[in-house]
Amino acid sequence: MVTCSLHLLQNETYTQTLLFQRTLFDAMLARKAAKKNTEPLHLIMLEHPHVFTLGKSANRQHLLVNNDELANMQATVYSIERGGDITYHGPGQLVVYPIFDLETLGIGIKDFVHSIERVILNTLEDYGIQAGVIPNTIGVWIDIGGPNERKIAAIGIKCSRFVSMHGLALNVNTDLEMFTHIVPCGIADKGVTSMEIELGCKIDMLHVKTTIGKHFASIFELTIKNHDK
Repeated sequence: MVTCSLHLLQNETYTQTLLFQRTLFDAMLARKAAKKNTEPLHLIMLEHPHVFTLGKSANRQHLLVNNDELANMQATVYSIERGGDITYHGPGQLVVYPIFDLETLGIGIKDFVHSIERVILNTLEDYGIQAGVIPNTIGVWIDIGGPNERKIAAIGIKCSRFVSMHGLALNVNTDLEMFTHIVPCGIADKGVTSMEIELGCKIDMLHVKTTIGKHFASIFELTIKNHDK
C-alpha cells in the first residue's frame, strides 16, 4: 500500500489552491529528480468559489459571458495547464486533485485516467446512480446513447515525469445554471447534471468526500491519512 495524505481545504481562493497544488507537485518532481521516495502522495478535496478554467486546448469563444457579466456573478477565469477545454467549478461541486507519482503506483497515464473514472463510477453506484464512460471522451456520463445524454463529472489532468496534478470535478449539489455561460468541455450538444438532480434531494457533501476517498484508497491501493494543510 502507498501512503497518501488527504487535504480537505475550505474557503481558499482558486489562486491559493492552485499555488498549493503546484507546491506539492514541484516538491514531488524534485524528490523524483533526486531519486528520493515520493511518498506520501497527496489528495486534495474542496469546493471552489465560482470559477471558469480553460485548459491548454480551450477555445476562448466557449466562454459565453463578458467581463461585466463575470463580475456580476462574482466569477473569475483562469487559463491553466491541464488538458481539455473550458469547465466550471463552484459551490456544491466536489473537486479532487490527486498529486500522484504514477511510477510509484505502477501505472501509466491512460490507466490513471481510467482509474479516476472508476473511482467516480463506484462512488455514484454507491448512491444508486448508474453512469458510464463514452469511448474517446473523457468524463463520466448518464444515459449514454439515450435521448438525454448528460455529464455528471469532468476530468482534466496534467502529468510531468509521471507526476500528476489537477483532476476531477463531480457535480453534487452544483448550480447547473452556471454551465449555461460556457460550452462545457467544448461539447455543445450534450447536457450536464448533478447527483442532486438525479436523486431529487440535496446530498451531504462530507459523505460524498468520504465515499470518494474510500474508492481512491481501494482502486489505487492507498493508505490515506488526514492531513491539516
